Amino acid sequence: MKRTHTCGELRSENIGDTVVLSGWVHRCRNLGGLVFIDLRDRTGITQLFVDPKQNPDAGKVAATLHEEYVISVQGKVQARPGDMRNSEMPTGDIEVGIEQVVVENSAAPMPFNLDDPTVNENIRLKYRYLDIRRSAIGDHLQLRHRVAKVIRDSLSEQGFTEVETPILSKSTPEGARDYLIPSRVHPGRFYALPQAPQQYKQLLMVAGVERYFQIARCFRDEDLRADRQPEFTQIDLEMSFIDVDEIIAVIERLLVDVMRDVKGVEVQTPFPRLEYADAMARYGSDKPDLRFGMELTDLSDVLAESEFKVFRSVIDSGGVVKAVCAPGLSGVSKRQIDEWTGTAKSFGAKGLAWLKVEQDNELNGQIAKFLGDEEKRKIVENTGCKPGDILLFVADKPKVANTALGRLRCDAAKLAEIIPEDQFVFAWVVNFPLLDFDEEEGRYVAVHHPFTQPVAEDLDKLDSDPGGVRAQAYDVVLNGVELGGGSIRIHRSDMQSRVFQSLGIDEDEARLRFG
Repeated sequence: MKRTHTCGELRSENIGDTVVLSGWVHRCRNLGGLVFIDLRDRTGITQLFVDPKQNPDAGKVAATLHEEYVISVQGKVQARPGDMRNSEMPTGDIEVGIEQVVVENSAAPMPFNLDDPTVNENIRLKYRYLDIRRSAIGDHLQLRHRVAKVIRDSLSEQGFTEVETPILSKSTPEGARDYLIPSRVHPGRFYALPQAPQQYKQLLMVAGVERYFQIARCFRDEDLRADRQPEFTQIDLEMSFIDVDEIIAVIERLLVDVMRDVKGVEVQTPFPRLEYADAMARYGSDKPDLRFGMELTDLSDVLAESEFKVFRSVIDSGGVVKAVCAPGLSGVSKRQIDEWTGTAKSFGAKGLAWLKVEQDNELNGQIAKFLGDEEKRKIVENTGCKPGDILLFVADKPKVANTALGRLRCDAAKLAEIIPEDQFVFAWVVNFPLLDFDEEEGRYVAVHHPFTQPVAEDLDKLDSDPGGVRAQAYDVVLNGVELGGGSIRIHRSDMQSRVFQSLGIDEDEARLRFG
């Protein structure tokens, strides 16, 4: 039998048609007189039925079916009785009365229930070919396909050329260890799998391609992270004769196209832009979630003369005292506060202080007795807290205070249930630091990589204040997740030499490492 329709296709207008369907038996129900079968393929589910008294041959075959048998059926589309219609299924208004059924393949008992979302992940991965049959996994593959198509269409319309670059290549200095492949024809030598197509896309720019893109496979031999595997895919781009504004315009159009064509969501442009320093100071993160407020407040000026020695000593030594107000969480348990304290310490903070806001904006709690009335009044005024809120304080170096409170900001917002799940808030974080001082190595290191172009007005600081030099680097962020990033690359050898010097890399080492 040759399939005429898919299992997610039939509707009321098909009533009376004779059709042939093929797929997997999702569920069987023998109700005494009738046998009902839910037949599934990649497009959906259609309900079938057979009356063994009316059709003994088909009924006999139907009685032998089990979950995941592969079958083909021929039958007539009928309207479901009114009380049996299923409005939650696209095919819920119809069913197919089986006239003929063929078992294409039988199936052994399933190692797990496809409908059970709590199945152990190790079992799901062992039987990945079965796990993909689940609608959620199949939907992910369809979504990925649609996103890739929109990417290709959008970038093609913007003048880009898709180019595949080699996988087996020479190892170059990157951010992680390479995976190495031994060469059979060159014994004792190895290819490296690319961490990104860095060298090749720059060669394409030299070759005059000007606008290149690739949905590129990348490999990094590094520890697993929640959002990173040893091999992953990225949208890789390179452009010539452009500036940051033009790059941002290209990426914004790409993301708008993806959101509209795949999610059905219209996104407004331009996306808001935040300086890196501003993002860290206000949100404690270089990938801030802008769906809610809860900005960090610097209280160093308010507490500069405080009698609370912990705060005073940090401020006197050049540190800061910052706070975040968690709305409606004054009733949290000591256990929750201890958990927040552990989180703060994991980011390097020495501890976490807190105050609960009670009626008439009275501050009570752990450190209240060490603060004067005027200090309390200014804390309430500066943070905008209200009765029922809780204030969380970290006193430390600016970087530690920002990152610790940035994490607590997100944790507390989730607990307070104030994050709108149906919003998509994009943003750019721009002008990252070019260099960062590594305390262990006692020298400056590149924040992104050593080929990032400094901001023009900061060039004079390369010798006098390397840590104050900003990079022409940018990240695009969605709901607290970094979607991607890049930079304007250095294209002049004299500029590259100056940056290498700031990193402590002399000419001989540069030639040895980079050619």
